[in-house]
Formats: sequence, structure tokens, C-alpha cells
Amino acid sequence: MLRLEMQGTDIPNAGLGEATETLGALATPALLLDKDRLDRNLTRLSSRMAARGVVLRPHMKTGKSIDVARRAYRSEPGPITVSTLAEAEYFARHGFRDMTYAVGLAAHTAERAMRLRKAGIDLKVLLDSPEQATMLGAAGRAAGVTPSAFIEIDCDGHRGGLTPADPKLIVVAAAMVEAGVRLAGILAHAGESYGLCAPEALVAAAENERAVAVAAATTLRAAGHECPVVSVGSTPTAQFAEDLTGVTEIRAGVYMFFDLVMLGVGVCTTDDIAISVLATVIGTKPEKGWILVDAGWMALSRDRGTAAQQVDQGYGLVCDLSGKIYPDLIVAQASQEHGILAIRSGSAEALPDLPIGTKIRILPNHACATASQHELYNVVSAGSDTIEAQWPRIRGW
Repeated sequence: MLRLEMQGTDIPNAGLGEATETLGALATPALLLDKDRLDRNLTRLSSRMAARGVVLRPHMKTGKSIDVARRAYRSEPGPITVSTLAEAEYFARHGFRDMTYAVGLAAHTAERAMRLRKAGIDLKVLLDSPEQATMLGAAGRAAGVTPSAFIEIDCDGHRGGLTPADPKLIVVAAAMVEAGVRLAGILAHAGESYGLCAPEALVAAAENERAVAVAAATTLRAAGHECPVVSVGSTPTAQFAEDLTGVTEIRAGVYMFFDLVMLGVGVCTTDDIAISVLATVIGTKPEKGWILVDAGWMALSRDRGTAAQQVDQGYGLVCDLSGKIYPDLIVAQASQEHGILAIRSGSAEALPDLPIGTKIRILPNHACATASQHELYNVVSAGSDTIEAQWPRIRGW
């Protein structure tokens, strides 16, 4: 059985020695988290959903930390989304019981998920085929539990799932009934919204996501299947949805931290980006217009999501130690442990004077990918260089 607990880990300067209590003394590369920006981001979306009468089910694939989850749920655990069963097991140990595993099933994940249900966790899973329904039913019988699953709905051709008009939708629902799997509802994700940048396009994407999800639920109900939950969500559509009629819950994850891709989409400003990577200048090549730092793709990730946007941010946007952005200074190249800072192509800005040993901060392209390169967050407050706590992250699958 899982040991369920809910105890504090946000201990000031946890694991920090006297020599590493400030940013200037912290060994690099290191992942920083501005908890004031985090709190502001969490409050903004939770208030938006509360005003519309829709449940917010935060996606913990971004934060992957009990301490981050406790900023979203100050009093007691609430509903969350997870992307790995390692996350599900981790959050279960910390008292979270209502979870959606929003990744398609394989046999081994079905069996592992049913062990969590056996332990009393209301873990709902995701499928879009009769074969998965049969497999999940068998795993549930073996564990002595009743599985609960969403049918994945394709609202924009981004990934898997079924369209509302696909006859297979009713076939899958019938297969679930035959296999003894409870239909939790339908789940859609407007992943194509990440490729947009105009407000009107984002509003349209949010409405399409809603309309397709509601149509799928209507089709299932007309065929005699209960469909209690209509779950949609992506950070862009959650921020831009104007009408959520028929939707019961919203899922979003990167809104907690935001990043440069979200900046390019138009759903945040640089002042909303809550994480950054602390790095140290380790060399200069003035003849090439380069500054070398000790944060390469192992610290930043290889994600180049902004390359397809109107403004290419390289591997990240560079700030000084206080978080002030150096105009047009980006991580232009990255190898495993080296980052090369340079002025953005076409800019008239001058390369700043950053002597060897200077500490800088790098805003990431993709918060989830960058955070996943690190074991923990070094937590700071706005305007302070004191490291207040270190929050561990869960990793693996």
C-alpha cells in the first residue's frame, strides 16, 4: 500500500550552507524559481476558472514538485493531472488522491495504474481504442478494482484521439462497458494552439476545443453512455477561452512558470516567467562577438520551440543577476556544457561587458523541458538574491 502523507518541505535554506545562501555564491548551472511570479501565475488562472464555474485541474508535468503543488493548493490536496506514473505515485505519497493520467495506455502502465487505484487513489486514465479498453479491463480485474478512463478526443489533429464524428467513438465506449471500465468522460487537448500568436486565433482555438469536446460528449450521451466530465485544456486556450459552456474542467501546466514559447504565443510577458537558469561566464571571444557560459543544452534543454515563431530566442534570453534583460542577448548556440551568448542577428545592440566570473540568468524556451534537466528548484523572491529554499523535483517515468 502507498503511504499517504502531507507534510511540509518548504524549509528555509534547506540543504544550503552559509557559502551558498545567495545567488552570487550558488554553484552553476542551477535552476531558479521566483515564487512570487509562481504565485501570481497560479492565482491568475485559478481566479479566471473560478469566475467561469469550471474546475481547474493543474497539470503537474511542469512543476513536478510537491512544493509547487502546495502553492496551487494551500489548504488541502485537490485534483491534478500527471504525465507519468512516477508523478502519480509521488503525489499520492503526499496526499493527492484525484488524478488524471493524461497519456495513452500500454499494458504495463495499465497494470501500474490499477495498483494505484487498489491503494485508494482515484486515478483516471486515457484511451482511444477498443484494444486499450480490453487491456485496461483485464488489468482492473487482475487488481480487483474498477478502472475509470477518459476517451481521448482529437480537436485539432495535434496528436491522438478520435473526432466526434468517428464511428469508432461509440465502438470504444461499448468496448469499455464490455470490459468493465467506467467512462469518466472525454478529454481533449488543443496542442495546435502553441503554434499561434494572434489573440483572435487563440480565442478561435479555445472555442474549437470546447465545441469539439462538447460535441463528443453529446454523441456519447445520445448513444446511452454517461459522460460526466468534459475535460479540455492547454495553457493558451485556458488563458483565451471566452465561452466554456458544456466544459466541466480545464487542464493546464506551463502557466505556472510560463516561458519564451508562451511569450511568443502571446499569453504572457517576460515578467511572468518564473524560472530561469543561473549560469557563470567562463570565457569571451570578442573577435566573434561571443560570451561563453557554463550552461549548455544539458542545463537548458535542446528545445528550440521559438525557432518557428516570429522572434527566435535561440536557446534562451539572457538577464543579469537581478533578472533585468540584456537587450537582444540570447544563447545563440549550445553544446553539452557550454552556452554561447551573442547579440541576436540583425540587432544594432552592443555586446555587454560581462567579465569572466559574472553570473547571469537565462529565461528558457520551454519551462517543462528546462526544469526536467534539474534535480531541484532554488527558490527566490522578487528583488532578492537570497535563496530561501530548495524544492526537490520528481523525475523519471
